[in-house]
Amino acid sequence: MFVSALFAQALLATAALAIPTSKERHDARVARRAGGLRQSVPRITNSSHVEYSSNWAGAVYNSAAGTYKSVTASFVVPTPKSSGSGGSQAASAWVGIDGDSCGNAILQTGVDFNVDGGSVSFDAWYEWYPDYAYDFSGISFEAGDSVTLTVTASSTTKGTAVITNNSNGQSVSKSISSSSALCEQDAEWIVEDFEEGNSLVPFANFGTVSFTGASAKTASGSVGPGSANIIDIQQNGKTLTSVSTSNSGVTVKYI
Repeated sequence: MFVSALFAQALLATAALAIPTSKERHDARVARRAGGLRQSVPRITNSSHVEYSSNWAGAVYNSAAGTYKSVTASFVVPTPKSSGSGGSQAASAWVGIDGDSCGNAILQTGVDFNVDGGSVSFDAWYEWYPDYAYDFSGISFEAGDSVTLTVTASSTTKGTAVITNNSNGQSVSKSISSSSALCEQDAEWIVEDFEEGNSLVPFANFGTVSFTGASAKTASGSVGPGSANIIDIQQNGKTLTSVSTSNSGVTVKYI
């Protein structure tokens, strides 16, 4: 889920898309790579470094030292709602290592929120780019469930992705290895408007995603997201999210 290099020209406001199948979601995540890294426009607000992106909202740490070994956070699964454009809409919440300033690889895991009319669904997935994204099986979600996401790099080419539904006791994990080495220089807590084909999907109104217990482990300890760079989604000149951080949390609001 590297961030798009260019702002989307338009959302698929008039398309009546069905909720994507597992294969379509896999294909969509691969297609997100086509644009390369995010191109954002930074601004300084109250001494915080705030950037704008077409598809990422949340908090990101960058360190050229390559120190991030694990990223974790919990959140309550929201009830996605139509943002008014009709058809199928979606958003995704995830934690990750790399993919922002590091172009080699990204290790991430998250949950997609899908809404189509009155139908709501959720999907859990993991990914080590440039390999495909894969859906987890054996875990389900309902709005209001408490979920914990964790990615851990045991080395630059080996790691794990874990998702636990704290509300129903289900937990899934995957050990992953890759020939594409992590830089270990980015740590992220993100809500994303992802792509299908060459266009961003219509962005669902996800309400609020509050990442709590958020931390990134380094070789020397852990750091919370309080001083991380803030990213808001801006499309067609309109800001769609509002992000705030604390020493242990990242709050992403749809506005």
